[in-house]
Amino acid sequence: MIKKFYLIVFVSLITVSAIFAQPQQQVTKADTSGVKPVSGAANTTNTLDIHFNGFAFLDDHEYDALIPLRKTISGTRTEIDMGYNVDSLNHFVMGVNPLHEFGGVPFYVQVNPVAYYSYTGKHWLYNMGEFPRNDLLQYPRALINDSVQYYRPNVEGALLRNKNRFGYETAWIDWISRQTPTQRNEFMAGEMIKFAPNPGHAFYIMHYLLFMHDAGTKSDTAAPIRDQGGFQMRLGLDYSHRTVFDSLKFEAGYMFTEYRVRSQYSWRTSDGFVASVYISRKRFSIFDEFYKGEPNYLTFGDPFYSKTIYNRLDVMYAAFIGKHLKGQFFMGFHQSPSHLSDTQPGFRVVYDIGRKVLARFKDDN
Repeated sequence: MIKKFYLIVFVSLITVSAIFAQPQQQVTKADTSGVKPVSGAANTTNTLDIHFNGFAFLDDHEYDALIPLRKTISGTRTEIDMGYNVDSLNHFVMGVNPLHEFGGVPFYVQVNPVAYYSYTGKHWLYNMGEFPRNDLLQYPRALINDSVQYYRPNVEGALLRNKNRFGYETAWIDWISRQTPTQRNEFMAGEMIKFAPNPGHAFYIMHYLLFMHDAGTKSDTAAPIRDQGGFQMRLGLDYSHRTVFDSLKFEAGYMFTEYRVRSQYSWRTSDGFVASVYISRKRFSIFDEFYKGEPNYLTFGDPFYSKTIYNRLDVMYAAFIGKHLKGQFFMGFHQSPSHLSDTQPGFRVVYDIGRKVLARFKDDN
């Protein structure tokens, strides 16, 4: 089955070559959907700016199907950073992103540094360091659960993205843990592609690839080495702003995963069918996901995809929307074998003031 995995990678590389061998032209607004460089990066030369954003969340996981995972996730994330813009292309950013869980002691149970270099060209984006993942890596929940954003908001590594009128490709690597006498060596890497063969029309193709490596500590070199990978290929139709709905998207495709413990067994695989629909109008939106296939076991994937059949329906209402602020109620309904009434109520407040210039410096030249 490892040959099957390598075949998928090989086909992916051929697809990438075909996409980006096309002449690069001016990117339209529709083409850049979901493609963002440094969040609100100031396109000015020799300036110092500040950026403040974050979110508060209350996410109640009432899972009878997954009783060991039942818990209420609640707290706040507040990121503040300062950036030095050498010019419109080159940026250096440093800051912090602390997490407070309501009722938690100490007050900040986790503080993630933000420190990275970013190149933001017309067709290329390159980040290296510790940088926010949210706008850059929007994977299906089956591969990377959305709860990861609460506890691991940054990529620690590098990301490269190319975009043109046909879509975009993103390649990235994220170190989860560096090997020490007590910590394991863990990293994730992946690739994400959107390809619209006829720009401006509804049809598009989405491709996601994920690989994770988990090795032992320095003091336990005999510990089992675990590898796992996931793949999705989706065909989509985007009718956003073409009907009475603000957003109307349909996707369906194939999912494949594999995992192994090197000293115990070789690659074990699973595959299945995935589909989703997203509809929004004004303050209301719904998002429905469906899976049918073999159980999947990915460390950062949604655990519901260990079921052979699963459906999730999210109903959302934006209670208030401001210039830099959005508050949203949501209710998730989970249906899996023998458990058709699992729910996930919650509320989120997201705020982002954008980047504000603090100082401008004279050019020495």
